[in-house]
Amino acid sequence: MAVRNYTRQLATIISIDAVGFSRLMGIDDESAVAAFEERRDIIADSCGTFGGRTFGDAGDSIMAEFGNPIEALRAAFDFQGRIVALNAEVADDMRMPFRAGINTGDVIVRGGRLYGDDVNIAARIQEFAPGNGLAVSETTWHHVKDKTAAEFTDLGEFMLKNIALPVRVLIAGRSGNGSSPAASFAAIPQANAQQKLSSKGPPAIAVLPFHADGGEHDIGYMADGIAEDIIYGLSNTRWLSVIAKGSSFQFRDDTLGTRVIGNALGARYIVSGTLMRNGGQIRLNTSLADASNGRLVWSQRFDRDLVDIFNLRDQIGAEIVSILDKEVDRAEQARTFQVPWESLETWQLVRRGRWHMNRRTRGDTETALEFFQKAYREDANSSAVLNELAWWYFWRAWLRFGDSDDLNKVEQFARKALLVDSLDARPHAHLGAVDIMRGEPRSAVDHLEEAIHINPSFAFARSAMGSAQLLLGNAATAIPFFLDTERLSPFDLYRFHNLGELTAAYCLVENWPAAIAAADRSLNLSPGYFYSRFLKIGALMRSGRPEQARREMAIFTTRHPDFSEQRVRWIPFTDKAANEFLVANFQLAK
Repeated sequence: MAVRNYTRQLATIISIDAVGFSRLMGIDDESAVAAFEERRDIIADSCGTFGGRTFGDAGDSIMAEFGNPIEALRAAFDFQGRIVALNAEVADDMRMPFRAGINTGDVIVRGGRLYGDDVNIAARIQEFAPGNGLAVSETTWHHVKDKTAAEFTDLGEFMLKNIALPVRVLIAGRSGNGSSPAASFAAIPQANAQQKLSSKGPPAIAVLPFHADGGEHDIGYMADGIAEDIIYGLSNTRWLSVIAKGSSFQFRDDTLGTRVIGNALGARYIVSGTLMRNGGQIRLNTSLADASNGRLVWSQRFDRDLVDIFNLRDQIGAEIVSILDKEVDRAEQARTFQVPWESLETWQLVRRGRWHMNRRTRGDTETALEFFQKAYREDANSSAVLNELAWWYFWRAWLRFGDSDDLNKVEQFARKALLVDSLDARPHAHLGAVDIMRGEPRSAVDHLEEAIHINPSFAFARSAMGSAQLLLGNAATAIPFFLDTERLSPFDLYRFHNLGELTAAYCLVENWPAAIAAADRSLNLSPGYFYSRFLKIGALMRSGRPEQARREMAIFTTRHPDFSEQRVRWIPFTDKAANEFLVANFQLAK
């Protein structure tokens, strides 16, 4: 094999990227391309003036090479200033800022292009720069720190993709310029080598102040209020560490990157949002990002009528908390597969077990128990472990129509969890669910009221409260609890059950169209759930639709050949007339 001779040299690389280019392409692609080309010419001109050259244009990114790191920094300041001036002449939504990253190191030269880790580092640290901002590596900083009129803010060390060793990143700004990008980082403490996102222990989440679009003071107050409600609600989930408002609300500058803020706060997940008013409505755009890699985990838009502001805040805040709890849980379940199972920490064993539990197959359910039991052996006083074991045995008790041994285990684990953390809503909800299965709905209400008081966003507790009210004969009272559960957890894995309970409530108030609609939604999620189809058949008969009812009956008998009406008579309604009413509806189709 022929030996290749590569030319190596020391160079300073600038990686330059257009911020928001894809968004502008969606608005007006021709204008976006024209704006990019105009700014690209400015960048090339500045680089040439200071002794550099551009190379390797790709999409909305540009690379530049310099022999001298000082000249590279000067060129970057020059083109940034010229682009800021140019952007000031166009509408806000059509501005195209650029950010840049500078690194100095050894590169391979091949046909006018440069290769090597140090080129890649420049591209990676560019992601830490704010819009119109500049990030530099520690290597470059050592060359320029005493030779230019620039200010630097140390963000600390980061592990960069495909780079073996950590890289220290700093933000550079012009000295004495009040609009300096570095000034935006005044609240960030100086980082040391250990100040990185830790992989040990449960993740932390930070809720940033939501932005009010339009500058109206009342909307600004409401935006802050919703963010505060989310912080409070997330803290009540108990398994997540939540960064205090006093720290997270320091980051109101929307030019800062997710990874920078996450590193400064020690948070793996960042929640942000924008609130705007349009006439009699408000619109809230909310997102959850993973600060370890900058990726968007979840985003959603909420449109609401602007009526009772405090009630509106409670509704939106509770809904977002419930969604965030499940989205972070889902992300952490997936993350555990990046760790060998024998190296999983206790909390990671819980997340892995939950992943298997959510698959709802017999084999996965048994595997889930193995993970929960391993976590219990490692930490028998972990409230997270105790609650998962309580839930596992409750699920099996439900499948077995109230197996007393399993219910006793649920109570055992739930009461121990309360001793560990009396302000955890989960054990209260599990004790309430046990009372429901034992036919003691009045006692269940007390536990469930406490669970909802502690965590108003706890969808399972609200659904269980609906079930308790239903068993007590208060179907009309139960319906709002089931509807709240739908709002709080619209993608819940066990939503089919909540919709089945809602179907029963509608049947008992004789709202047949609503009962049929709720049953259909339940069966779409779990076609084999006998209770929803049983109730739907009765509702169709009561609605004067016997042909449809008999078609459903044919499906029912095929799916459940061993069904006995005693399964419905077993349901612990305090007034057994409710059981007979539901059975009589079903019998009409025979």
